Amino acid sequence: MSLPTSLAELTDLVDFNQRSLLISAAAIAFNPTFWNIVARREYRTKFLTRLFGGNRQAACYALAATIFSLGLIRDFLYERALRDQPSHPALEGPLVNYAAYALLAVGNLFVISSTWQLGITGTFLGDYFGILMDGIVTGFPFNITNAPMYYGSTMSFLGTALLYGKPAGILITLHVLVVYLIAIQFENPFTAGIYAKRDKERAQAKAAGKPYEEKKEL
Repeated sequence: MSLPTSLAELTDLVDFNQRSLLISAAAIAFNPTFWNIVARREYRTKFLTRLFGGNRQAACYALAATIFSLGLIRDFLYERALRDQPSHPALEGPLVNYAAYALLAVGNLFVISSTWQLGITGTFLGDYFGILMDGIVTGFPFNITNAPMYYGSTMSFLGTALLYGKPAGILITLHVLVVYLIAIQFENPFTAGIYAKRDKERAQAKAAGKPYEEKKEL
């Protein structure tokens, strides 16, 4: 049996009546929306840092644990949604499985190596807490893409869809990609602005002949 030749044929293989599909899509969209809203509020009001008695490191780790937990829930809901969807014979067989495992391997490599490079606070929005890195990370996988965690996660979604042989998984993966591309458009300029402000303050301190000290006031 051949692959679907049009979007109409593909969507015919997706059971949109399954509530689990909509729940999975909602969870995928919710996660980056949640952490962007919370992180920006933290940057402007320091409400999480205040909640943890002024300890911004602890506040950042708490947000990291929350984001990680939400990711596990999102993955569980995605797998459950796939189980409720019809399979397609064209998405079965050894070649598709090899492609699935390759996508999962590369995707997880991107996610794990980027976390290793950035550390916990660098990965989980420490910039918004005032925990800034010394400079831009340029090593692998950031020498390949500026958003390895997002693209790695997208590859893992696609790999899982192929492994299950579910056309619905491919559709959800497209949803994941769109959500992450939108998130990047919001996050990158804001993060760049945080570091630009730090660099400006450093330059002003240097020009005044004073040592630069990060502002830690709440």
